[in-house]
Amino acid sequence: MEKARIILIGKEVDQLEDVCTQIVDVTKKTGTKYSGPVPLPTKKMRVTCRKSPDGEGTGTWERWSMHIHKRIIDVSANERSLRQIMRIQVPDGVHIEIELTK
Repeated sequence: MEKARIILIGKEVDQLEDVCTQIVDVTKKTGTKYSGPVPLPTKKMRVTCRKSPDGEGTGTWERWSMHIHKRIIDVSANERSLRQIMRIQVPDGVHIEIELTK
């Protein structure tokens, strides 16, 4: 039986969880089997830079960080459920990938 692996990537957890619940609701309504959402480890990208543009002055630093969150949902590849999942409104801050596996 084929499975569809849905990978969701985003910076904001609220948007990501909202899309995950919509996908789970669609699979429950269509009666297909699913597993997940499985949270993957969060990537934390940090940039530290000096506040003053030249070498003189105070030694103060600015710290910038961005967190990337990922979720994985496995759904059995039912044509009806996949069409419903493709119709879900995904916000701009969420990237979605769908892979068909065996």
